[in-house]
Amino acid sequence: MAASSSSTFSSSSFIISCVLLLTASSYLSSSVIEAQTTPPLVKGLSWSFYKSNCANLEKIVRDQLKIVFKKDIVQAAGLLRLHFHDCFVQGCDGSVLLDGYASGPGEKSAAPNLSLRAEAFRIINDLRARVHKACGRVVSCSDITALAARDAVYLVSPDYKIPLGRKDGLNFATTEATENNLPAFFSNASVLISDLKAKNLDITDLVALSGGHTIGRAGCTSFTERLYPTQDKTMDPKFAANLKGTCPKTDTTNTTVLDIITPNVFDNKYYTDLVNRQGLFTSDQDLFVNTKTRPIVNSFAANQTLFFEKFVFSMIKMGQLSVLTGAQGEIRANCSARNPSKLSSSYLSSVVDEEINGETEAFFSG
Repeated sequence: MAASSSSTFSSSSFIISCVLLLTASSYLSSSVIEAQTTPPLVKGLSWSFYKSNCANLEKIVRDQLKIVFKKDIVQAAGLLRLHFHDCFVQGCDGSVLLDGYASGPGEKSAAPNLSLRAEAFRIINDLRARVHKACGRVVSCSDITALAARDAVYLVSPDYKIPLGRKDGLNFATTEATENNLPAFFSNASVLISDLKAKNLDITDLVALSGGHTIGRAGCTSFTERLYPTQDKTMDPKFAANLKGTCPKTDTTNTTVLDIITPNVFDNKYYTDLVNRQGLFTSDQDLFVNTKTRPIVNSFAANQTLFFEKFVFSMIKMGQLSVLTGAQGEIRANCSARNPSKLSSSYLSSVVDEEINGETEAFFSG
C-alpha cells in the first residue's frame, strides 16, 4: 500500500522488536481486543438480509467458487483484492465493476486498478447470473463481491458471516479520485495510518487488513524500487537476492508471491515474513519498522487466532464503508453496466429493521 520509507532497520531495533513480541499480546488485549465482537452495523444492512427472497444466496456463491478455486487458487486473491479496491473508492458500491463510458474512463482504467485480474470481474458477473437465475434480480453486485471476498478467505480459514443489503452505485469515481483513495504499495506506515484514519479505520485495522497479502502475487514493477538502484536496508539480503533473480531489471514483467512461506494459504505467515524482513512491498515491511504498528505485527505473527479475529472484525468494518442501502442506488442486471433505468426496489427497504444493530453470535471459526 505507500512513499518509500527512509527508515533504517538497525540490529538494535530488531532486538527491541523481539522483546516486544513477548508483550504485544497483552498490549492488544488491553487496547484493542476488548472491543465488541463485530463492528456496529450501518443502517440498512442485516445479517439475514436475503433470508426471505434468496435464502440459498451464500450456498450458490460458495459452491461455484469452490469449483473456481479448485481450478485456479490464484483467483481467491484476485477476488479479495477486488473488494478492497471497491470499498476504498467511494465506498462498497460495486463502482469498480463498471465499465467506462464514451464520456470518460471508469475506475478500472485508473493506474492502481490496471493490475486487477480480468478474471475476477468475469467471476463476479458469472456469480451474478447464477444468483439472479435462482432468485430473480434481488441481490446487488456489491453484495456478491463482498461474499466472494469472504469466500476467498474461507478456502482455508477463517469462515465468518458478513452483513448484506448493499445497493450498487449509479456512477464510478473519476480516475483522480480512484488514485487518491487507494493506498499505495510504495507508502510507508505513517502515510497508511493517515490514509485509513480518513476512512475511520484504525491502526489495528491497517495491520489486519494488510494480512490479505498472505495470498496472491505481485509484478516486479510494484517493488523493484526497493532493489534498484540501491537495495532497501530493511530487506533481508537473501530475500533481496532471490527477488533480483526473479526481477533482474526494473521493468521485468515477471511476478512473485506475496508470502514466501505459504503463498496459497490464508494464515498468519505474512506477519512472520515481516518479522524476518521478507515483506515484499514498502507498505508491508514498514509495518514492522514503524514503532506504532510493530507490536501488532508481532502479535499476529505469534497468534494466528488473534489475527483471524481482528481480520474478520476489520473486514466487516471495511465492508460497510459508505454503503448505499434502502432506496439508494440500484441492483444491476449486469455488474459491468448501470441499468438503463433504475429498477424498482422498494421491497428492499422493508427487509431490514429488526436486525439492523446486529447480533452478538460468534462470527469467527477456524
